[in-house]
Amino acid sequence: MMRSARTFLVIDSHTAGHPTRVIQAGIPPLSGDSVRARRDDFQARFDALRPALLHEPAGHAAMVGVVMVPSGVAQFGAFFISSYIYLDMCGHATMGLAKTLSVTGAIAPDMPSFTLETPAGIVDVALDWSDQGTLNSVRIRNVPCCAGLSAISLDIPEIGTVSADLAYGGIWYAAVDARAIGLSLTVDNVRTAMHWGSLIKKAITAAIASEPTGLGGGSEPSILFYEAMGPAHGRHLVVLSQDKFDRSPCGTGTSARLALLAAQGMLEPGETYIAENILGQSFRCRFVPAEDTRNREIIPEIEGAAFITALTTIVKEDGDPLAGGFLCR
Repeated sequence: MMRSARTFLVIDSHTAGHPTRVIQAGIPPLSGDSVRARRDDFQARFDALRPALLHEPAGHAAMVGVVMVPSGVAQFGAFFISSYIYLDMCGHATMGLAKTLSVTGAIAPDMPSFTLETPAGIVDVALDWSDQGTLNSVRIRNVPCCAGLSAISLDIPEIGTVSADLAYGGIWYAAVDARAIGLSLTVDNVRTAMHWGSLIKKAITAAIASEPTGLGGGSEPSILFYEAMGPAHGRHLVVLSQDKFDRSPCGTGTSARLALLAAQGMLEPGETYIAENILGQSFRCRFVPAEDTRNREIIPEIEGAAFITALTTIVKEDGDPLAGGFLCR
């Protein structure tokens, strides 16, 4: 007989290789009048559930979770949790959420789109359905994004001189040309990329500590390594932490990359940009100018596909000494 236990219903998916875990049931009621407020309530009162549901033994360092909450301004509301921080916006997870909603019947083929309130703002989610009623792909119209500080020079002994550009894509990124520092973005180089990315992240966080970047106190940009593969085609590898990288081309990272390309005059509104990951999977992307042109803001549109991998009940049995989760870095 199993001891008494708490259970959580989840649906897992992947978007271009990166996992999303939508938590269907088991989260206590949350207070607040917005998605951001409910997210903050979760963080204040129930943060222990984040490692319990995402870390080992129930998950792993790369797991990203979605908690759905009511919204008063959009058709759906959700916030994003990860193994190390809370994300104001997450592109791949929004695609995973859309796929999950299609499986549960919350959205149907007669719906061409829906709106989603996130902590970063409201995003529009367009849906491409097959004739058989299967969700083929998802196109996210992200929150307004913009370029930030450019050509930040960093002297990192183990790497050399590194030039980075800051940009906002729903969260902040420091974009680094991988070829310029001798890094090839391949599966075999992931360990090196994570190590170098963590060094760059530490260096750029220190470098911008006193700059008015808009990141907010204590924020650290993730590192977006990019490699030009041709006109309007790039390979991306985003390093999120010393032991975590985005397997997908990264929706918010790609949004930040589009903002930089637009600011540099290298991509025109409506022009398609292909963002590819190290697994050869890609997002199709474009942008339109935002209403606020003072900061050269753009509205990115990121299109990709998610696939269901598991419908699961996670069990947290009383007395389990590791029920709270763990990560080995």
